[in-house]
Amino acid sequence: MADNAQPRDLTSPMLRVSGLKRYFDVSKPLLNRLLEGKPRMILKAVSGIDFDIIKGQTFALVGESGCGKSTVANLVVGLHPPTAGKIEFEGVDAATITNRAQMEQLRRRIAMIFQDPYASLNPRWRVSPIVSEPIRAFGLLKGAKKISQRTEELLTQVGLSAADGEKYPHEFSGGQRQRISIARALASEPDFIVCDEPTSALDVSVQAQILNLMKGLQNKFDLTYLFISHDLAVVRHMADNVGVMYLGRLCEVAPVDDIFDNPLHPYTQLLLETIPDVEMTGRNRAPVAGEIPNPIDPPRGCTFHPRCPLVADYCRKERPDLVTLDSGVRVACHAVIQGQDWRPESDRS
Repeated sequence: MADNAQPRDLTSPMLRVSGLKRYFDVSKPLLNRLLEGKPRMILKAVSGIDFDIIKGQTFALVGESGCGKSTVANLVVGLHPPTAGKIEFEGVDAATITNRAQMEQLRRRIAMIFQDPYASLNPRWRVSPIVSEPIRAFGLLKGAKKISQRTEELLTQVGLSAADGEKYPHEFSGGQRQRISIARALASEPDFIVCDEPTSALDVSVQAQILNLMKGLQNKFDLTYLFISHDLAVVRHMADNVGVMYLGRLCEVAPVDDIFDNPLHPYTQLLLETIPDVEMTGRNRAPVAGEIPNPIDPPRGCTFHPRCPLVADYCRKERPDLVTLDSGVRVACHAVIQGQDWRPESDRS
């Protein structure tokens, strides 16, 4: 976004995540565990995932609530340290940066748009200081007049007026508040923005406006997005590549057209059945059945097998690895990898 930005290698990923894990200790206090004779309880929110994001593209993480999507978002922006694995930004592992100036530069280039526009804005501040805070924090401009002019420019870019800077967040609707959040994210002149379900708290009538705004800003400023969502209809509009998460792991990673036109993993197929049939074709639908298992004590083998309509004995015994197929699609499913019979057990001879 900055005028003095240096040209970068567009063939290598802007963000590379490899072997990323994040575990949370949710055990009771030590004394309680000793008295009750219970072991420590570890929640494996993210259990080792790998993906790349190319500059200027959008990579979407999708899945049901509790699958670990937002934890990944928090890890990428540094709100949580990873338990294991690497998060590399243009080839540099963020965990290895010790120079304060380099860390500040990295933080400036990565921004985040949060899910709830009602909770992510300080209700005691007027909009102008909310939007201009990154400008002041990173020292991008000096002088009140220049900062004020830049703030007005940012508000205009997201479809608000310069006069809105004098108002408080409670004076705006949900969609307008999210526009303020987007303006604040743009204030630091980032290259990479993490979008954690930015439209899920908004009315359906407003969602399209915000998504179109984000798409337009991406094209204008050559932004790169990590887009977190559970709404596949939104993902199809926004994403170039999609990673489907289930219980802390990726089960399929593919270009967005492949995900929607030729989904391979049974979970991906069942997720697609949740998209409303607006054309009312009358086709039979098989939405995802059952509930996500307890991530503290996940099922043995493939963690999706208790809900999978295509389960076989080997699915219950061995966890499938995420394998890259000849098509370039990555999938973690024994049936796909081994070319097994995909019919349910009841239909097999």
